[in-house]
Amino acid sequence: MFEDLDVFATIVEQSSLNKASKLLNLSQPALSRKISKLEDELGVSLFNRRGKRLELTAFGQTAYNFALEQRQQKQKFLQMIAKYKGDDQISVTLGASLTTLQTTLPPLVTAFMEKHPTAELKLITGKTHEIVSAVRDKKLDAGIVASSIKEPGLHCTALFDDHLELVLPKNHPLFEQEEVGMDMLHGLPMIIFSTGTWYRKLTDELFHRAGVVPDIRMEMDSFEAIVRLLPACKAAALLPKSYLRSQLLDDNELVTIHIPALKETRRTTSLIYSENGGLSAGAKRWIEETKFIFGQYVNKYNS
Repeated sequence: MFEDLDVFATIVEQSSLNKASKLLNLSQPALSRKISKLEDELGVSLFNRRGKRLELTAFGQTAYNFALEQRQQKQKFLQMIAKYKGDDQISVTLGASLTTLQTTLPPLVTAFMEKHPTAELKLITGKTHEIVSAVRDKKLDAGIVASSIKEPGLHCTALFDDHLELVLPKNHPLFEQEEVGMDMLHGLPMIIFSTGTWYRKLTDELFHRAGVVPDIRMEMDSFEAIVRLLPACKAAALLPKSYLRSQLLDDNELVTIHIPALKETRRTTSLIYSENGGLSAGAKRWIEETKFIFGQYVNKYNS
């Protein structure tokens, strides 16, 4: 019940099942089931449902206040545990590219902070070669980069292989095709990555090899912006599979189309850190738990 109360509090604070589902990484039906279960256990209604709007009942407000008190008590308890275990001294400086920041880091950071709520994580963004140099020079404890690194003095652990997939609105004409090849992207309205980005270089090379010239409608760096604009622009995009979670696609009424040639865009995302020692206990813990946590994430992603 206490877990469901925390979910309930998040819905109240977000004022929307849709926003709460994205924050909690749960589908809207799953959230609705949790609230129905909580209302059944309490024997009272927590919300008045007016169309898509949710309004707290009088008891709902009381339940929300109680949920906040429980959340504060839980946080204090976790802080006491962390202090006892010495977690309050964990400080880790990480490096990641903007691409990695959007795709790989969120589930890792969330899982680590849930386990170590008083830990201090510092994040530096940069291009892959900048992250590699900073880790080598010990300006960063570890880095996550979208490539496999062979650098003297650095340990590189492969996390997963990724590749681009074609993404488009559910009502797009290509969705009705039995098979889609690279040639069908010629003249296709598309939103692509900005000039100078690694993904733009990758897609430009891909288009060149296939003799394809798409109808470029927009160029941008943000995966989220691309996803949100696809339905409005009635356009397609090439985005990394690791970013395209089912909930994200459902919320934006998008689908992915398999094109065999896109397997050529495969690249490895890796964790890098110094192999010459000097890492703090906190950094070692981050590295160890990242390997474990990410293993679970990859299994879910590949399922």
